Amino acid sequence: METLITCDHMDLGYENQDAVLDVTIQVNAGDYLCIVGENGSGKSTLIKGILGLLKPTGGTLTVAEELKKSGIGYLPQQTAAQRDFPAAVWEVVLSGCLKRRQNRPFYSAAERELAKLNMEKLGITDLKDQCYRELSGGQQQRVLIARALCATDKLLILDEPITGLDPSAIQDFYHLVERLNKKDGVAIVMVTHDLKNVLPYASKILHLKQRTVFYGAPAEYEESPEGREFLGGGRT
Repeated sequence: METLITCDHMDLGYENQDAVLDVTIQVNAGDYLCIVGENGSGKSTLIKGILGLLKPTGGTLTVAEELKKSGIGYLPQQTAAQRDFPAAVWEVVLSGCLKRRQNRPFYSAAERELAKLNMEKLGITDLKDQCYRELSGGQQQRVLIARALCATDKLLILDEPITGLDPSAIQDFYHLVERLNKKDGVAIVMVTHDLKNVLPYASKILHLKQRTVFYGAPAEYEESPEGREFLGGGRT
């Protein structure tokens, strides 16, 4: 099985203050890893490390060569300003090919075709000419996933992706991500507070509290003291 990301006793932090300590995890092709923990536990810092925005202060981070070339698909938490972005859906999706385009002034026919295929895959072709800020929250998430898939079809990182979505859109989103994972083989790394609902889809759970509290299979997590407390305490 292809290994995409390896963190080996990795520390991460800012200004001589580590926020993540001694984390060892592996993300393989086809994985569905959910990262959980209380606010301030280091989840966002870990994501920044995986994305290459922070260098480890200790241990090692190894990224597959293919991901170094193509990049990682990333959906950050959306701000109000981002939700109000005044661009056509087609422009937003196509911008996912920016790294592929490099220094060329125009997108290639292949890049345009990739954007078109990803819009079809996400069921948003009919939204092509609509303004992004006029879409519903669920539609915006589909646009952002299509954009991310233009960067890579290997790994998607989703940071609290259901924030602001209504219950129907949340279930639609989870089913969509499951299809990308199971049918298309896209590895998923999701930071979430909604673990109870996403647990059936996950293949691995990482519970952080600066250090690794738990790392392993969902069934084992449910039976662990940390899992019983986190899931049973209503703090998901």
